[in-house]
Amino acid sequence: LSELEALMERMKRLQEDKEDEEATQEEMATRFENEKKESLLVISGGICAFSYFAVLFTAFDDEIVSTDVSRYIEDPGFGYKDFARRGEDHLPTFRAQDYTWENHGFSLVNRLYSDIGHLLDEKFRMVYNLTYNTMATHEDVDTTTLRRALFNYVHCMYGIRYDDYDYGEVNQLLERSLKVYIKTVTCYPERTTKRMYDSYWRQFKHSEKVHVNLLLMEARMQAELLYALRAITRHLT
Repeated sequence: LSELEALMERMKRLQEDKEDEEATQEEMATRFENEKKESLLVISGGICAFSYFAVLFTAFDDEIVSTDVSRYIEDPGFGYKDFARRGEDHLPTFRAQDYTWENHGFSLVNRLYSDIGHLLDEKFRMVYNLTYNTMATHEDVDTTTLRRALFNYVHCMYGIRYDDYDYGEVNQLLERSLKVYIKTVTCYPERTTKRMYDSYWRQFKHSEKVHVNLLLMEARMQAELLYALRAITRHLT
């Protein structure tokens, strides 16, 4: 099977499995922890814990452009850091049910800055729901499962867990090369190269892959807002 056909087959199988039998809360929690720990081992920029990643990035090193970020920020050392140290047994988890964008973050940010919550919410919803119902040459395809996996994987990298989501879907739908791309775009965008962009979903249209980038960026923004707004809420109360 081609990469595209294999992905569509996995999406179909996931839907059938969900109809036959749902995973227990314990199983879903375990799968989240596995994905969270694995995300800490995905290192962008040339060194990876998985030998597959190491081989993959060998070809990318010569394309990575050094960016002088000091022109844009006051602290050149400011940047993404993993939310936990590798090797820790108990990694921190932000349970989305305890503080959600819809029920908590939206109302707070609207109080702090009038109407900005509506604008942000519209932006999140528009990008998340954007679809042509296509996958490359295939039409009338429900891409909800795939879009949800992309969005939730970004939140998983930031330690955010949705109790009602089965993270086994992430592991089945997002191959390792795509996870490397996701972490690079989300955490180290200045290291993204065209070869990395071309290396995943080769049969997909550019518009579909650009949508992936938009989805990753909005997921990252929402994750950052959730942490910031939860901290503000705790301070106010």
